[in-house]
Amino acid sequence: MNISHFVENLNRGGLERAVIDLVRAQVALGHRCQVICLFERGSLADELAELDVPVHACGKRRGFDLSALKRARRRLREHATGILHTHNATAHYHAVLAALGLPIQRTINTRHGMGALEIGSRREWLYRRSLARTDAVVTVCETARRELLRLGAVPESKLVAIPNGIRIERYAAADASMRGRLRDSLGLPAQTRVIGTVGRLAPAKDHLGLITAFAELSGRVPDCALVIVGDGELRGELEARIRAAALQDRVFLLGDRNDVGDLLRGFDLFAMSSRTEGYSIALLEASAAALPIVATDVGGNAEIVRDGVNGRLVPAGDSLRMMTALQELVEDPALRAVLGQAGREWALREGSFTTMAKRYDALYAARGVGDSD
Repeated sequence: MNISHFVENLNRGGLERAVIDLVRAQVALGHRCQVICLFERGSLADELAELDVPVHACGKRRGFDLSALKRARRRLREHATGILHTHNATAHYHAVLAALGLPIQRTINTRHGMGALEIGSRREWLYRRSLARTDAVVTVCETARRELLRLGAVPESKLVAIPNGIRIERYAAADASMRGRLRDSLGLPAQTRVIGTVGRLAPAKDHLGLITAFAELSGRVPDCALVIVGDGELRGELEARIRAAALQDRVFLLGDRNDVGDLLRGFDLFAMSSRTEGYSIALLEASAAALPIVATDVGGNAEIVRDGVNGRLVPAGDSLRMMTALQELVEDPALRAVLGQAGREWALREGSFTTMAKRYDALYAARGVGDSD
């Protein structure tokens, strides 16, 4: 199949990582793929160069940009696109408009996260109009599918849940050697318990709330540190909060990294403080690395983190509950080991990227998504 993935950009994030991994699997299956970016190419785009998968930027400007649509249309036509797979709402309605009159066989849209719904907004109005030319809308977890259905945002006949997956083989369990290397790189004593998190520095991730919880924790428990991997518009605000709490030697902002798998192996536990979330790639990766998890009970998090089985779930925005759960795991290495192992065993069974890719392949071919061949 000739497949065109249509995204806003390929900057670092869970959506973008899922797209790149999906393209890798599709190329391995013999499909011919390209990625069209509505705006800029993004920091992850070069990862597809080794596969000879072209990544095109349309350079869309603010407002209606006919020239960007013309660039997208030309790329769709030159690729002889049969399957148009769009990601999230803005990319979708622009792609549908660019593809008008082209012989597209199937148009599939994936709403990542919880869909970032703003019912009544111009974006959602345009998105709903584009669904007339859409064959299926995929959500990345069952919770998101039910939410879109409840809001009447997508007809039930077009909705299907295909949970995210990861390349499990890329993620080894955390171990003492990697923990030592991480502590040495940060100038921390060997006995330091490291709480890690990975995610874009954006309001929805509530890193400020996590830092607040850690500030309280650090006053109660010595020899612990917080490592935040990722970058974004809130970096300056987070740096100011860290300075105000005099935590510069205990909270580390590492920025974007291409060695997340190794960093996970150096953590003792994983924290996620999001106020909204879909089916988190970061939580799947933490599970695969055998890390116990403390996460907020939002979106699809409870489909990955089972309270008392592989971690703890706490209410979003509740820094005290977050701190209490972190303290429990920081102080109990035996519990961390039990919860972390349970998470890895679950990820090996349920978090496979192969299963996700096969279900998309079936959807492209208009077979039932439950088919296995």
